[in-house]
Amino acid sequence: MMFADPRKLRMPSPSEALPGRPEPLAVPETHFVNGARLQPPYPAGSELATFALGCFWGAEKLFWQVPGVIVTAVGYAGGFTPNPTYEEVCSGRTGHAESVRVVFDSRMVSYGELLRRFWENHDPTQGNRQGNDVGTQYRSAVFAHSDGQRREAEASRDAFARELAAAGYGPITTEIRDASEFYFAEGYHQQYLAKNPDGYCPDHGTGVACPVGLFARDAAH
Repeated sequence: MMFADPRKLRMPSPSEALPGRPEPLAVPETHFVNGARLQPPYPAGSELATFALGCFWGAEKLFWQVPGVIVTAVGYAGGFTPNPTYEEVCSGRTGHAESVRVVFDSRMVSYGELLRRFWENHDPTQGNRQGNDVGTQYRSAVFAHSDGQRREAEASRDAFARELAAAGYGPITTEIRDASEFYFAEGYHQQYLAKNPDGYCPDHGTGVACPVGLFARDAAH
């Protein structure tokens, strides 16, 4: 049976969060797999998406393999502590979720397609965990970079919730909120599974398909 530190299952308040630091953590200049620039500025016309779906190593690999994705990076989003370290995030005292930044060309891949891959590749009904990874840092979240992304994320959640319910799953716990500061994780975390092919990469997908066409139509209303 799995036991977890109850402190890691409760979001800290801003006053409880660790103080962090003013300087960002050092990260490589380029993506280990495709050589693209890891940090801004990004190519003209590109768009940002940010997702949290458990351990960010496997999540990042999922997205860098998608045609139309320009570059990916792992980091920490949705919390309070500026420029947190991995150890601080794992303590549950920063409020951040392990997250993936996806820079994409919407002429080649739609935000809806990225959402489909997000929903289908983790279990969004588990709350502050994915499998044996337990804590608020492993929560499911979509950080929207525009009103349109928020509407599409909410519509996709509602459409996928119906499919999950039909398959016997409970309600979706995914947090959908406007994107705030994204803090890049340490360099050794970036494209971790390309550097460590046998690294930790659990599959927490439900096996339930997300009905892309339905939520794209719902988001337009």
